[in-house]
Amino acid sequence: MRKRLALLVAVAMSLVLVAFLVPLAILLQSVTADRAVTAATAKAQSLTSLVATADARTLQPAIDQLNTTAGHPVTVFLPDGTVLGAPAARTPGVQLAAVQGSLTVEDADGREILVAVQGLPQGTAVVRAYVDRAELTRGLGSAWLVLAGLGVVLLALGVFVADRLARAVVRPVHELAEVSRRLAAGDLDARAHTSGPAEVRSVTLALNSLAARIRELVRQEREAVADISHRLRTPLTVLRLDAESLRDPDEAERITGHAESLERQVTVLIEQARHRDSAPGSCDAAEVVVERVTFWSVLAQDQDREVHLDLDPGPLPVAVGATELAACLDALLGNIFAHTPEGTTYAIRLHPAGDGVRLVIEDQGPGFAEIPVRGASGAGSTGLGLDIARQTARSSGGRLSVSSAQPHGAVILIELGRP
Repeated sequence: MRKRLALLVAVAMSLVLVAFLVPLAILLQSVTADRAVTAATAKAQSLTSLVATADARTLQPAIDQLNTTAGHPVTVFLPDGTVLGAPAARTPGVQLAAVQGSLTVEDADGREILVAVQGLPQGTAVVRAYVDRAELTRGLGSAWLVLAGLGVVLLALGVFVADRLARAVVRPVHELAEVSRRLAAGDLDARAHTSGPAEVRSVTLALNSLAARIRELVRQEREAVADISHRLRTPLTVLRLDAESLRDPDEAERITGHAESLERQVTVLIEQARHRDSAPGSCDAAEVVVERVTFWSVLAQDQDREVHLDLDPGPLPVAVGATELAACLDALLGNIFAHTPEGTTYAIRLHPAGDGVRLVIEDQGPGFAEIPVRGASGAGSTGLGLDIARQTARSSGGRLSVSSAQPHGAVILIELGRP
């Protein structure tokens, strides 16, 4: 935009300068030629009275002296054919002036100023002063150069002023774009300074109001999530107390452990909801995967599920927190246990790939009839499991893809970016 405004002003000023300077240059050319012609005419007319009264011998010294100081060759053609002064041919213009009177004749080399002196006994004498082309344009080149320089200076000044004005307009727009990018990146404290033209200031105020409104909505949403998570503590406490009252100590310990794990997850949800605008975390993906696979292996043994593990020993750092990655794994593994028959085999593979880490979870269940969308499930669940995994992958700069396994089953590929 800044370059376009400067170019627009440059084009407009160029047209104005051409419309102004070209006529002025032509006028200077005319004035310069008229000045030379006027001077030559004055010299020629200064001899008319002497030509009308003196003879040839008296005229010759006066004409020679005039040619010495005039700067223009002066020639006198007497009626009897005598030519005095600077040598010159009797041109058609001289002959015409002897008949019709004083006139000016222009040729390729300059101009003839012809002054007729009538009333002589033999006829009409003609005084000729010649102005060559160099004299007609003397000083014109310097004047044109000054005009061209003036035009360049004015054009440069106009472009400079236009660039300053454009910068004053564009700078707030760039600031608005930067604030918009910061808001999109999650910096809800980003605000733009109110400056620039009235229209830009109006947009700035609207953007700042929008940012404040977004921040308020996000705050309300976080508090709502935290409140909902906090309300789960009461039923979890009841569940833990019920588990502790079981007669079988081993069963009581197992159920109590699950309840405590669930309570820890609720606590983590509360903390995440209240500190979601903090910097993204990082963790060792290999360590987290091993920990969650070990956790689910107890239930896998109870359901006679065969588990195939292919894990890189690590460390494999990824740009996602340990809690988020654990929640992602729990959601995906929980889907396997919830939506596949007992005894279904599943596999987990974790390896470095390019600039990140590739996590693959595959099962030999019925698979997906179609890829589910957020909030939709064909098995009576919330439909958020895959979406949690997708958001985890995106937050690290990676992606999630779902495909079918052979001969049946589902393959979920999660690509996680490095910190």
